[in-house]
Amino acid sequence: MSKNIAAKNTELILNGDLIRAILSLSIPIVINSFIQTMYNLTDAYWLGKLGTADMAGISLVSPVQNMIVNFGQGITLAGSILISQYVGAKDSKNARSMASQIFACAMLFSVALTILCFLGTPGIVKWLGAEGDVLQRAETYLQYVIFDLPFLFVINIFTAVSQAQGNTVKPMFLNLLGIGLNMILDPLFMIVFDWGIAGAAFATVLAKIPCAAISMYFLTRKENEVHLEFKNFKFEKEKLLNIFRIGLPTAVGGSTMQFGFLLMTKNVLEFGDNAMAAYGIGNRINGIITMPSNAIGSAVATIVGQNMGADNIGRAEAAYKKARRMIVVFLFVSGLILSRTVVSTFMVSIFSDDGDVIPMAADFLAIMAFWCWTNGIYNATTGLFQGTGNTMYTMAVEVARLWVFRFASLFVLRNFFGMEERSVWFSVVISNGISALILWILYRLGLWKKNKAALEKNVSEQKEEGHDFVAF
Repeated sequence: MSKNIAAKNTELILNGDLIRAILSLSIPIVINSFIQTMYNLTDAYWLGKLGTADMAGISLVSPVQNMIVNFGQGITLAGSILISQYVGAKDSKNARSMASQIFACAMLFSVALTILCFLGTPGIVKWLGAEGDVLQRAETYLQYVIFDLPFLFVINIFTAVSQAQGNTVKPMFLNLLGIGLNMILDPLFMIVFDWGIAGAAFATVLAKIPCAAISMYFLTRKENEVHLEFKNFKFEKEKLLNIFRIGLPTAVGGSTMQFGFLLMTKNVLEFGDNAMAAYGIGNRINGIITMPSNAIGSAVATIVGQNMGADNIGRAEAAYKKARRMIVVFLFVSGLILSRTVVSTFMVSIFSDDGDVIPMAADFLAIMAFWCWTNGIYNATTGLFQGTGNTMYTMAVEVARLWVFRFASLFVLRNFFGMEERSVWFSVVISNGISALILWILYRLGLWKKNKAALEKNVSEQKEEGHDFVAF
């Protein structure tokens, strides 16, 4: 990323039109997220051609993979927030140092987890309750696909560093390359070479390797304002503490939520392979529906982070309010359309031709789409709290969303109303709605401002220590 681009993006975030800033950040993130999701959707499409057991297998273990990735993303999210605050405070030296600290932590973490997960896969899959063909398919997929972790983390760090400076376009093009490769390799490995679900895993891993190499190229270019510095590198205690202070709650919240998804899949699997396949298809399509919401949350975190670093608290709140209104309206209208039976049935039929799976998946999708506007409140408010470094609140709500609200509603609907698989469908939207309401209440109480004093103290200490400040 050139210095001119970084300067232009920072000026827009700190002083330009907020609607334009939100859209310029969130639109590339939406496209980028769509590209990322296409990895799994491409797998799902071709797996649907292989059979229900393959679809059920990948749906069963996806939460395991997501749990590991989410824990690691807590580290990179912390880096993005801290880097954005340094950028807002015009402290490029500490921004570069923070990027290097994040990279070292993430690489050590990803390699360790790859080894542990590879060795533990058989036990994990059996614990989930899989049997027969589903067990074999799930074990094969997870044991191979986990090798993409180090490459994925390099890409995520590049995305975090770029996004912290307000540049979300380069990560978008990088992932476009990855999905292009994946779309070619999936049918080649799965169908032509007849490798089945193992081919899906190999395609995902190999597609990430060139993207990781390109990410490293950009991350190490010294002409970029924020780049990795390995010469005389050493871990810095204060920066590590800040990373864990902000990143650990997010990591715990995200991974705990994904672990809860594991238990959810165990519940779904009790209703049979068809319900498991329907659950996986519905979740993947819902991931596309809520992409704009996730993107808005990421954009809000970046805008709030830079403005808090520049001590523009009023502008940070104004950006949050505008973003929240935009995404709620968008999701409400989109949800009304996608919840129509004819539309939801058409969507799920792309990924399965099983006459028993399609009605279940269409029902699940229609219910989630109708209530997806609550995700807009949830994601925008999460971005506000993350941008100010108040990740303890978001962690608490995220954990409660699954472990309290979702499992409680699932228990009631299943045991007292006899709703079977629909108890899972409705527990998802009920827990999402309650969590969004709680986050909105926390915002109204002003708790998102709690970390402002600590941030000002941190920036002040850096100045007193004589760090270089570069005008962007």
